[in-house]
Amino acid sequence: MTKVDINCDMGESFGNYIIGNDEAIFPYINSCNIACGIHAGDPYHIEKTIDLALQHGTRIGAHPGYPDLQGFGRRVIPMSQPELSSYIKYQVSALKGMVESKGGQMAYVKPHGALYNEIAKNKEVAFTVYEAIKSIDDSLSIMGLAGSHVKSILDSLSITFIPEAFADRQYEADGKLRNRNLPNAVIEDSNKAAEQVINIMKYGKTYSLEGIEVKIEAESFCIHGDNPSAVKILREINTRLN
Repeated sequence: MTKVDINCDMGESFGNYIIGNDEAIFPYINSCNIACGIHAGDPYHIEKTIDLALQHGTRIGAHPGYPDLQGFGRRVIPMSQPELSSYIKYQVSALKGMVESKGGQMAYVKPHGALYNEIAKNKEVAFTVYEAIKSIDDSLSIMGLAGSHVKSILDSLSITFIPEAFADRQYEADGKLRNRNLPNAVIEDSNKAAEQVINIMKYGKTYSLEGIEVKIEAESFCIHGDNPSAVKILREINTRLN
């Protein structure tokens, strides 16, 4: 069987609001990006997710985002560099401390949502976020958009880069993710999602909606935990790989 790293955004439930189906997802993933309580998640659900990750032997990453609970971190929140840096340090430190309190170790950081996309196109934001993470723990790797300027920025900071592609997001011809406000931005068809993963794995490419070839080289593939078809997609990927 071909080995492939599958990651998923987890621990995004808070209070009485249950988001995703973490327990059903864990058996199918290798890495989990755990919300840090700012765009989603709360201390109880974060700790519960850490426990599940440790039980399954899943690699743990922090998933910090903009302070945007109402928008689920999918809106850009204008912030000064010092303010953004403080929010990143707060989130990464909190998750790292909780993981270590359980005897685990946090391996990487993957920014969430609008922050992830902003980093992929805005070097100033990228440097602010990455320098904040490095100040907490310079051994942490960073997961980011494959094919973007992220790699060169991280190389300049001597931080290990994990290039990531998406199973359940549509790509544009320029290699960027299709805006969620546009139709067909999220892939819910399990066959199409699995096909995208395998095409990138085997051939280093996928296709835009217009059928234009998009070249991508990735080490990890993301499924969004709040995608209603997440478990079905993961099962299909698992079946295809087997």
